[in-house]
Amino acid sequence: MDIKRITSALLGFPLVVIILVFGNKYIVDIAFAVVAALSLHEYFNAFKEKAHPVVWMGYVASALIAFIHIIPLEHAITIVSVLIPSAITILFLEVIITNMKINIKDIAITFFGICYIPLFIMFIPLIKGFENGEMLVWYIFACAWGTDIFAYMVGKWIGKHKFSEISPNKSIEGCIGGIIGAVLISFLFTSIFNTFFEMQFSYAYTILISIVLSIVGQIGDFAASSIKRYVGIKDFSNLIPGHGGMLDRIDSVIFIAPFAYMLLRLL
Repeated sequence: MDIKRITSALLGFPLVVIILVFGNKYIVDIAFAVVAALSLHEYFNAFKEKAHPVVWMGYVASALIAFIHIIPLEHAITIVSVLIPSAITILFLEVIITNMKINIKDIAITFFGICYIPLFIMFIPLIKGFENGEMLVWYIFACAWGTDIFAYMVGKWIGKHKFSEISPNKSIEGCIGGIIGAVLISFLFTSIFNTFFEMQFSYAYTILISIVLSIVGQIGDFAASSIKRYVGIKDFSNLIPGHGGMLDRIDSVIFIAPFAYMLLRLL
C-alpha cells in the first residue's frame, strides 16, 4: 500500500466511526444519502461515453434514503411497491417525451444504477435502526474490511492462481484469505460485544454469516470491476487519494448490506 492509500484509510475510518457511533438515526440516514449520491454520480459519469442516464432520477432516489426513519416501517413495503413501478413509468416517459433521445439503454443503465447503489445502501441505515443495530451494523464493515485487508495481504504474499480476467490482480489464494479475514474480524467483534456489552450473539452463526457476506462482498468487488472494464476506466473517480472514488471504496459494502439485513435479522 502506498502512503496516500494508508493516509486516506486512517482519515476515513474515524469519520465512519463518528457517524455510526455518535450519529442518531437521522444523521446516519442523511450521511448515507450523501454517500449514495456521490457513488451514483461516479457511476453515471463512468457511462458518459456510452449512454445518457437520467441523472436527476438517480439523485432523487439517493435523497430518499434520508427519509427512511421518518416513514413508519409498517408502510415501507407499500411505499417501495409504489416507487419501483412509478420509477419505471417515469423513465419510459423520458423516452417518450424526448422522442427517444433518451433511449432504452439509457433508462436501463439508470434503473440498474438506482437498484445497485441507493437501494443497496439503504439497508445500512435500516440495520442501524434494528434493536442493537448500533452493534450489528459493524458486521457489514467487519466483513468488508476484513475481506479487503486479508485478500490484499494473502494475495500479495502467496497469490499465484488468478481468479478472473475481470480483475487480474486478484488471486484464488487472496479470495480464500479474504474469507478467513472476514471470519476473524467478525469473531473479534462478537467477542467484544458479548464480553463488554453483555450480548449473546452466536459465535457459530457469526462464522456462518461472515463467510456468506465475505463471498458476497467479493462478488461486489468483481461487479464494480466489470463495470469499470466495460466503460474503460481504472477508478470511478479520484475523490479518495490512493483508493479512487467513493464507489471504489464501498463496492463490497453495498453488496453486503442487503444480505446482512436478511441474515442479521436472525442473529
